[in-house]
Amino acid sequence: MAKTTWKPQTTHGELSTKEKDNLPESVFAFPKQRKEPITDASHVKNALARFDQVKDVSDEDRDVAFANIKKAAEHYGIDIKEKDWHELGKAPHTKNASK
Repeated sequence: MAKTTWKPQTTHGELSTKEKDNLPESVFAFPKQRKEPITDASHVKNALARFDQVKDVSDEDRDVAFANIKKAAEHYGIDIKEKDWHELGKAPHTKNASK
């Protein structure tokens, strides 16, 4: 299991480029690359949905990112069924309102 680096941050909602640039690495799913900020429940869901779209990261980076997303999800009360990032993309993370 990868060690998490995520820590809660008080910034919520849409982030401007300047706001994102000023965030500490500890709020990103991929901290070294500063990709996928996870500052609230909405960002956690986005990070899950976009996980497989993140480019130029190693499997080790993905291990850390998934551990960070799981920690943030627990903090924000979001249930993640997947135990490993390899399971992502096999089932939707949000309910389809049309069904």
